[in-house]
Amino acid sequence: MSQPADNPLIEFVDRYRSNPVLFVQEVLGVEPDEWQKQLMQAVADGHRRIAVRSGHGVGKSTCASWIMLWHILTRFPQKTVVTSQSAPQLFDALFAEVKKWVKNLPPVLAELLEAKAERIELLGSPTESFISARTSRAESPEALAGVHSENVMLIGDEASGIPEQVYEAAYGSMSGMTAVTILLGNPIRSSGFFHDVFNRPELASDWFLIHVNCNDCSRVSKEFINDIKARYGEDSNVYRVRVLGEFPRADDDTIIPMELIEAAIVREVTCSPTTPIVWGLDVARFGSDSSCLVKRQGNIVPEPPRVWQGLDTMQTVGIVRAEWDATSEDRLPVEILVDVIGVGSGVCDRLRELGLPARGINVSELPSMTGVYANLRAELWFQAKEWFARRECKIPDHPRLKNELATIRYGFQKPSNKMKAESKDEMKSRGLRSPDCADALVLCFASDAGIALHGRSSNSQWNKPVSRNLGIF
Repeated sequence: MSQPADNPLIEFVDRYRSNPVLFVQEVLGVEPDEWQKQLMQAVADGHRRIAVRSGHGVGKSTCASWIMLWHILTRFPQKTVVTSQSAPQLFDALFAEVKKWVKNLPPVLAELLEAKAERIELLGSPTESFISARTSRAESPEALAGVHSENVMLIGDEASGIPEQVYEAAYGSMSGMTAVTILLGNPIRSSGFFHDVFNRPELASDWFLIHVNCNDCSRVSKEFINDIKARYGEDSNVYRVRVLGEFPRADDDTIIPMELIEAAIVREVTCSPTTPIVWGLDVARFGSDSSCLVKRQGNIVPEPPRVWQGLDTMQTVGIVRAEWDATSEDRLPVEILVDVIGVGSGVCDRLRELGLPARGINVSELPSMTGVYANLRAELWFQAKEWFARRECKIPDHPRLKNELATIRYGFQKPSNKMKAESKDEMKSRGLRSPDCADALVLCFASDAGIALHGRSSNSQWNKPVSRNLGIF
């Protein structure tokens, strides 16, 4: 920064230019965690490529915000570009965090910066010194490309999900001797550039690597860790990724890979307003199980699951009826697909009596593809996997739903060798809770299962059996 000799900013820069940890402690008034100090010091020491993989909630966005503000206030000229795979993650999470810390700066420093929707600029020279937020997309990979200055900082948040094309396009921006790249993320994919940085020796040798386990982080509550352990098991990919900060096992026997689920959360998808809507209803059988209602319209789950617990069948009917009555006519489902194993049959019968388009689904019955799957449950789960694998769908960011989807395992029935999906009882034998939200979503594919084999005419009715070799009534 070009400043008069008596300008106190010169003393400020001299004190903090090489010490971001001191900047955070004295200027922002907070004490960083040890791993945050390690990351900030790595930047100050001149490491040009730094990658952090961690469990959930350890403070990555907070630390990145501190580094960006330190960079813009102690270097000139400088250009900082931050990117993520989705606009909500970028602007509602990370960039909102940066703006929060701008407000926490002492007034004399905050007045030097102007926070806009997609940029934070140095008021004295907004084209030469700024922080810019840009969404990463495979079809427009230039988010980190064409960034040149004496001081360049590139930050990739949720780096596992950033398309490979973006990393390729960013190569030129990293060519400057003072350019630094920081990748941060939960290790949700067992492939891709972020995975390779930690696992391929020829890449890892060029990177300063940091691994943060939630068990070692004071910011993460023990209740969160214990809940993930109880719901999904210590041997699950959910626990590995969300708690341990480890990459999912490539040979894991879960049906739906976590990377497909995470991608469906941030993807932008639309569908025609006239696309039929179906509801899936998984009815609690006993104890700690929950009843869950999920809505699906084509390739979109438009809202979070509705979940309740400890109610009898008629109270459950009342909740579903109230949901129906509160729904506008153009958003009413053409079918309500109810799991009728156990108490669900009574709920289904009563919903029909009330005139709602309820159809019972017995997931233990034969599938349409009898030579491949052991039962309808397996067929529906693998249809759901195909739905995610086409990468054209979107689901809400609902922690319970996404984690349950990534928990169900598959196996092979003996002696037929047909594929089967893990049952709720089998999950309970592993010490895990019932995947009620995930099962409710999977039920939404029951109509598709029927159509796949026999088709359906345009005048088919919900209160008649599906035309197939299934016990669906």
